[in-house]
Amino acid sequence: MKSILVFILFAAMMCWFMFSPIYKHVLIVRQAVLQQEVDYLLEVGANGDHGYIDSAMIEQSKLRLAQIGLQPGSINYEVQAANGMSAISSVVPLPRGVGLSLTVSYPVDGLYAIDQLIGIAPPPPNARLRATGMKMSEYVP
Repeated sequence: MKSILVFILFAAMMCWFMFSPIYKHVLIVRQAVLQQEVDYLLEVGANGDHGYIDSAMIEQSKLRLAQIGLQPGSINYEVQAANGMSAISSVVPLPRGVGLSLTVSYPVDGLYAIDQLIGIAPPPPNARLRATGMKMSEYVP
């Protein structure tokens, strides 16, 4: 009985050692991709020609992230201006010097489930990866 228990514990540990780095790698890549997308959208949205991040830019972003393997319907975008103005309107772009912030989030999707094999509690089911950035608008009318 003792040897069966040792075998089961050893097998669980081996599974965790073998597969945990793969899941963590997926998690790290997703976080990096989200941060890269935030940086790109802020660079485009805050440049001298725009001063906003509109729905067309967000849809293009979702398509880029879908090519990497993320589900477009699960991606959330939060666009805000530092002065409280609308930051998604191409009709009224943010003037130069106003902060444009963007937060993109994506669900963790059970990437921590394998940690349960060794007794680590996974994050809640509604946990999300988040990437945030802020850039000053350079738009001059």
